[in-house]
Amino acid sequence: MAKMTGGQALVQSLKSYGVDTIFGLPGVQLDNMFDALYDEQDSIRVLNTRHEQATAYMAYGYAASTGKVGVYLVVPGPGLLNTTGALSTAYATNAPVLAISGQVASNEINQGFGSLHEIPNQLEMISHLTKWARYIEKPADAPAAVREAFKQLRTGRPRPVEIEMSPDTLGQTADVELLEPITSYPAPEADQDLVNQAAQLLANAKQPIIFAGGGAVDAGEPIRELAEVLQAPVIMTPNGRGVLSDKHPLALTMLGGRHVYGDADVVLAIGTRFDRPATDWGIDDDMKVIRVDIDDAEIDRIVDPEIALSGDANRVMAQLFDQVDRKTYTRPTRVTELKAIREAVDDQLFEFQPSHDFARTLRAELPDDGILTGEITQLSAYADIGFPVYAPRTLIGAGYQGTLGFGFATALGVQVGNPDKKVLSINGDGGFLYTMPEISTAVRHKIPLVAVVINDGAFGNVKHIQQTRYEGREIANSLHNPDFVKLAESFGAAGLRATNAEELGQAVREGFANNHPTIIDVPVDRLPPIRMISRGRIRG
Repeated sequence: MAKMTGGQALVQSLKSYGVDTIFGLPGVQLDNMFDALYDEQDSIRVLNTRHEQATAYMAYGYAASTGKVGVYLVVPGPGLLNTTGALSTAYATNAPVLAISGQVASNEINQGFGSLHEIPNQLEMISHLTKWARYIEKPADAPAAVREAFKQLRTGRPRPVEIEMSPDTLGQTADVELLEPITSYPAPEADQDLVNQAAQLLANAKQPIIFAGGGAVDAGEPIRELAEVLQAPVIMTPNGRGVLSDKHPLALTMLGGRHVYGDADVVLAIGTRFDRPATDWGIDDDMKVIRVDIDDAEIDRIVDPEIALSGDANRVMAQLFDQVDRKTYTRPTRVTELKAIREAVDDQLFEFQPSHDFARTLRAELPDDGILTGEITQLSAYADIGFPVYAPRTLIGAGYQGTLGFGFATALGVQVGNPDKKVLSINGDGGFLYTMPEISTAVRHKIPLVAVVINDGAFGNVKHIQQTRYEGREIANSLHNPDFVKLAESFGAAGLRATNAEELGQAVREGFANNHPTIIDVPVDRLPPIRMISRGRIRG
């Protein structure tokens, strides 16, 4: 045992699990925690932001793009509440985010004294947005709490967790036994009998297809092997883009997937809620569905599958491939068929100008392993189905939360987690201004992110809906924007402007070359809405 404060116990425990980056904002309830971090600056980098929401979005971007745990640190009450949009995004997209929050004094919790930053039942509140949450009562409990937090983050379905401590506990000196980290957990396998049944079903299928969602992001190699043996198209949801490189002839987006879904007799759905096919495209008696998911609650939530394989996607896919491959048969190639589908999809996407040309330009400037972080904007909606993706974790979105304003701060976290890669952030003018002050954070911490702002002076999707569905009865959709070039320059960032795809390419090249935070203003009249083009009943 060693004498240390609660803050020191927490910091040393985080350090033992390899945490080297924390996104945080100081405050009176965290003074003892930041004092403990002061002594560990050679081991743990603390990046302070301009708003609590950015701490959590940056932790989300860091986690989503690297697979490592993203950690953020904020004061209780309004500080923690300011992070809940990002926390819900991490929850929706299965990102391993660790939230660390302060509390009011230990003798004041839930007493209604009106203490600074007090909210009733903070732990209960945050437990609805996390997989697991714990209040640490004394310094000696900190190592076990951190160990359990990382266990929750690294086993089962990855989702955010939260721990919190009171300021008096963070400052209290006590005997603390630091614990050895546990960093290896066995990957759960599926029941072998069910695997054998699934393999037989796939082997006998005439038109099998594979659906890959966010839960399949680390199972790309066995998915590729199985797809090639079966000659099964791999349809990737937005969260699953990159599981199979778009350079592979069997790779399809959701838009391309519509072309093969209608004839499929067996569908292997991996790490996906399967909500679009089940509730929108349709299911009938001629289709057998095999589900693979690590979350037992998810496997039959929307559709009752023919076979449910519960376990780690990477491990289960290896089990499946082993059984299917043993059958050593040859399938006729579908390469020509799928090439024609991809060409038809490209022709369809070409009609969405200038989004198509913008996206192709960005892809040409971004290296194959570069990372694109989207926003809730039409260009991002296009990217979900029209931007070529070559590796997992290189297209970062908000999942089903659709958290407007998440993009810029999230992309900063992506860049911090991937300092040797090029990162592009695409934003609408509406969403960008949610976290725009973090330009200051980018300059302060030398984060060389290149951010594109599509500037149409409106919440464009809202405007389009009001024009087309409500007979032009427009309300609350227009925006008054600053000069984004001058705004960037006022923070010390580079500010550029592009009025077409060619100029955009030049600006992105310049941004990457200067290795400095860069904002590119792209004024447009409007971008065409694209969200619904992969929707609609196909069968059933």
